[in-house]
Amino acid sequence: MAFLPQACLFDLDGVIVDTAKYHFIGWQRLAEELGVPFTHEDNEQLKGVSRVGSLEYILAKGGLELDNDTKVRLMDRKNAWYLELVGSMNPDELFPGVVEFMDELIGAGIQVGLGSSSRNAPLILELCGIADRFGTIVDGNSITFSKPDPEVFLKGAEALGVKPEHCVVFEDAVSGVQAARNGGFRIIGVGDAASLTEAEFVIPGFEDFTLKTMVERLS
Repeated sequence: MAFLPQACLFDLDGVIVDTAKYHFIGWQRLAEELGVPFTHEDNEQLKGVSRVGSLEYILAKGGLELDNDTKVRLMDRKNAWYLELVGSMNPDELFPGVVEFMDELIGAGIQVGLGSSSRNAPLILELCGIADRFGTIVDGNSITFSKPDPEVFLKGAEALGVKPEHCVVFEDAVSGVQAARNGGFRIIGVGDAASLTEAEFVIPGFEDFTLKTMVERLS
């Protein structure tokens, strides 16, 4: 029997747009100030991880212990650099095919929502001109627990009035795939099939990916 979802929830970074490059620049700059080396491999470890979790990763790598006020100040500084970089974002930064796929979903009566750990998600969606497509936006400002906790997706499904088993999550991070699994969602990985082994299947991107293809592969 064909599985037709009632809603789809999208992660932001690495699924809709590539803001990981801006996060990398910001975290690397901060890490260097703290005397901690920070590589692209380190940045991969921070996929889907909250701002607090990302800073803790860098501090642990450098064997550093700081008080809470200092941590908040460092996170604010990194975020200011990041916002400076994303301030020039525009629709050209959207991954090929993702908007067309969302529009096909909406045209078929399938709701679209965002489930992202990023606190800047609403700004990025506005800059890229696609905020109006989302029935709900759950971001880092409205959750307590980071992925792999399923809170961000559970809140998204609840806001859309859909049960997790009737909702498909699109994720590029291992922690995000695990979060969707933990919440009882159907899950499609975006990106590296070798690392996203817990997804039901993985697509390289949204070019040539259609609602028909999704239904066939999930059924």
